[in-house]
Amino acid sequence: MKIVGIGAHPDDVEIFFYGFLATCKARGDDISIGVATDGAAGGDNPGVKLAAIRAEETTNALTALATPTLLGLPDGGLAEAADARQVIARFLKDCKPDLVVTHAPDDYHPDHRALSHFVTDAVGFTCPILFAETLMGVGFTPDVYVDITPFFDAKQAAIMAHDSQEPERFAAASALMNRYRAAQCNAPDGHYAEAYRIASRFPFTDIREMVPAAPAYRPFYVTGSDALI
Repeated sequence: MKIVGIGAHPDDVEIFFYGFLATCKARGDDISIGVATDGAAGGDNPGVKLAAIRAEETTNALTALATPTLLGLPDGGLAEAADARQVIARFLKDCKPDLVVTHAPDDYHPDHRALSHFVTDAVGFTCPILFAETLMGVGFTPDVYVDITPFFDAKQAAIMAHDSQEPERFAAASALMNRYRAAQCNAPDGHYAEAYRIASRFPFTDIREMVPAAPAYRPFYVTGSDALI
C-alpha cells in the first residue's frame, strides 16, 4: 500500500507515529511523509534560521523511512494560513495514498487540530484515515494498537535528532505513552505500542486489516504466561 503520514511540525511524525510508519515500511508498504509547518516558532529564537535548522533535523530523523516533503506553512498559524487548505490537499492528491495517518482532531495543539481537519476534508472518501494518539493520551480512546517494539529504539533516536527542541522531554513522554499502551495489551516490560483511532465514515467502517498487528495476545494472570500481569 501507499501510506502517507503528515504531521503539523518537524518532530511530530517522530513523536506520534514513527513506529507505525516503520512497521508499515518493514512489511513492504511505500511510505510518504509530509510536514505541514516550518517549525519557525518552536524555540527560544524563532525565525528563518530556526526553520532551516528544524528542516534539517526532521529530514535526518526520518531518512530511514522517507525524505519528508516540507510544506512550509506558518508555525502556530496553520488554521489562518490563506493557502494551507490548498497546499495540503495538493500534497495528498500527488501522493495518491491508500491510507493516511495524521493528528487527532481534538489534540492539544491548534496546528494539530487544524491539520486534522484539512486532511480529513482533502481526503474525503478517497481513502481511510487513522488519527494518532493525542499528547499523553488525554481524551483519546483507541480503536487499534500497533506493536512497535522492533522499532522503538529507532523511534527514540529519531526524536533525539531534534537538538533544537530539548528532545529528551519528548523522548521520555513518548516512551511513557508507548509503554502504557503496550501494557494495556498485557505485554511485558520491554514492549511498546502506539494507539490509533479510525476516522470511521462510509465506506471505511472497519479498516483493521490494513493496519499492522497489535501486541500478541497474552492471557491475564495465568501461571507461566509471558505477560505484564
